[in-house]
Amino acid sequence: MTRRGLVLGAGGFLGAAWMLGALLAVEDATGWDPRDADVMVGTSAGAVLAALLRAGRSPAELYREHRGDTASARGMDLPEPPPPTVAFDLDGEPVLPGLRRLGLGSPRLAARALRAPWRLPPGAVCAALLPRGRRSLRGLRGLVDGAHPGGRWPDGTWIAAMNYHTGARVGFGRPEAPRVSLARAVTASCAVPAWYAPVPIRGVPYVDGGVCSPFNADLLDDAGLDEVLVLAPLGAFELDRPRAPLAWLERRWRRAVTNRLRREVAALRAAGAGVRVLTPNAADLGVMGANMMDGARRRDVLRSARTSVLARFAAARPASMAT
Repeated sequence: MTRRGLVLGAGGFLGAAWMLGALLAVEDATGWDPRDADVMVGTSAGAVLAALLRAGRSPAELYREHRGDTASARGMDLPEPPPPTVAFDLDGEPVLPGLRRLGLGSPRLAARALRAPWRLPPGAVCAALLPRGRRSLRGLRGLVDGAHPGGRWPDGTWIAAMNYHTGARVGFGRPEAPRVSLARAVTASCAVPAWYAPVPIRGVPYVDGGVCSPFNADLLDDAGLDEVLVLAPLGAFELDRPRAPLAWLERRWRRAVTNRLRREVAALRAAGAGVRVLTPNAADLGVMGANMMDGARRRDVLRSARTSVLARFAAARPASMAT
């Protein structure tokens, strides 16, 4: 029996939108339901999607809800669906981080970085030096708690976050990780440094797992999987040519983190897994712009992602989940 894994990477509000469009396209092209993945790894925005998929929400439902209308995600003339128990709605979410606390985000991690910066991911060093964010993730915690009443941790679900004291990556849900509620793990994974306040777990603050890696696909190296689908909204194998200085800098950063994505995928393949990697193409990037937290663009990103990923599968017939 084929064992499949699904990696849902970091990417802010627009990364979530891109992954929803991509997931719907994957299901349409291959017939594979992402909810059936034996193991899911979620980071930041991907952690939220993993929690909702494990709650039984389909890509089509989430696509339609994220788009903010009642039209069918597949363009069919269907009756209006019943309202979801827990609404996945980003309207009103901030585009900018707002006021931050003065001082270093993590003095302990900054001290470790000064002693041996080569032992930490560059993102962890930056997170230590940035000021702490003030924004709360209370609404997100309620979303996840509402999707998983009773607090049962779904099997085969790993949520990546970073210990803000040591810079160590933690895959909540793995046997060696501290036991914690799914809602607490997801909010920790989404605590973007300088944007949201760190999330305390057993006296230790945790922040966004994307600080260690925007993908964390290598958490699956020892999972014994046959196929892995990696959705990496912060990666890019095909870049556009933006003129705006901020977008130009963002694309240079994407190029750098995509090298890490290549290494993680190579390790998965060395472990024997067939891997398909999906990243935004140049058209998707043009729709996204430079600020992945700009939720106002999400409807255009949803459509662009679904169109571009469907085109990629159509060009690679016969379609399969992993190649």
